[in-house]
Amino acid sequence: MRVHVISDMEGVAGIVKVEQVAGGEAMFEEGRRLYTEEINAAVRGARSAGATEIVVMDCHGAGKGWSFNSLVPDLLDPGCEYVVQQQWTEYTGFLEEGCDAALLVAMHARAGTADGVMNHTVSGQVWQNLWFNGTLVGETGINAALCGTWGCPVLLVTGDRAACREARALLGDGLTTVEVKQGLGSQSARLIPPVRARELIEEGARRALADLGAVPPYDPGKPCEIRVEYKTTAAPAELRFRSGVEIPEPRTVVSRADDWWSAWRQFFL
Repeated sequence: MRVHVISDMEGVAGIVKVEQVAGGEAMFEEGRRLYTEEINAAVRGARSAGATEIVVMDCHGAGKGWSFNSLVPDLLDPGCEYVVQQQWTEYTGFLEEGCDAALLVAMHARAGTADGVMNHTVSGQVWQNLWFNGTLVGETGINAALCGTWGCPVLLVTGDRAACREARALLGDGLTTVEVKQGLGSQSARLIPPVRARELIEEGARRALADLGAVPPYDPGKPCEIRVEYKTTAAPAELRFRSGVEIPEPRTVVSRADDWWSAWRQFFL
């Protein structure tokens, strides 16, 4: 069984403040350790479920040299391999080779979710809203669509209560979720201690992988329209000459194609 662990940082138990996820901040080193240990918990759970190959993909843009490189390599479970990307959604090799399941670790809720800890979509400074064929989604939706492009189902999502709720609404009740904290605001939460959270994640991964058919691979639909509402006009202006991209309003970009991956690549990569 081949398992992709795709991770972000804001959904980790013990992480509540921006300074814990921003590269170069004093608290970032603590955040990195907490982050890596939750990834390890998912890896242990996958191995106990029978995974023979596990690839971890760090999807946290921390800034500076830590973007997509935020985990601590020396602390990483030796039973996996890991990927460092230059840009998010750049690496697809493991999916293209054939992957049985994906586990999304430490996810956060989409922008505008009142009880979502550090809620945002892609860039808290630039992006406002994102839709796939009219469905409002966040980063869980992006990761699920990326995996679904190659027929890989997302079977587990961990993070705060809001992220888990969002994931179940999108992917269905067959999804296994692990709540490690309850958001009280964008930078406040009631949390499970990290050691206990890791136990829950390990068990959640093992349980999720017991039924590879519990959740179908996510496909936003064909053809696919991706609509992004930005906070300012700067980003759409930079995309005005991209083939297949329309700017119906000064802060909105629309990309249409035969499938999600083609529509995504037209404007994001």
